[in-house]
Amino acid sequence: MNRFYKEERLCSKKLLDLLFKKGSSFLLYPYRATFVFEAHPSKFPAQIVINVAKKRYKHAHDRNLIKRRTREAYRLQKHTALYELLPNNNQLLLLSLQYVGKEIYPYTFLEKRMAQLFKKLLVQISNEGN
Repeated sequence: MNRFYKEERLCSKKLLDLLFKKGSSFLLYPYRATFVFEAHPSKFPAQIVINVAKKRYKHAHDRNLIKRRTREAYRLQKHTALYELLPNNNQLLLLSLQYVGKEIYPYTFLEKRMAQLFKKLLVQISNEGN
């Protein structure tokens, strides 16, 4: 049940451009989250892209480690902390998580931050709706 399907990954250049041009963002260290809603038919309520800057982490194995830990934290928490609480208005949530941390944190820290990020994201969404 807690799988991370291909359809949940944000790959479309058109949607990525829309996300970064019209999206709202906030910082919850070590992540910068950018999000926007799009009227786009999808099997899942959200699509996500995870970025780790090559400028900050020169070695690919470091970037891959951070992305792997972030994906795992997202995968395990998305159903309970995000999908169930999203407003059910047949819109797709486009979400970008950029890792801006200066060091590589352990998985437990990233997992707690992901839960906090989902809470803050839902508050931001509800504020924009008003």
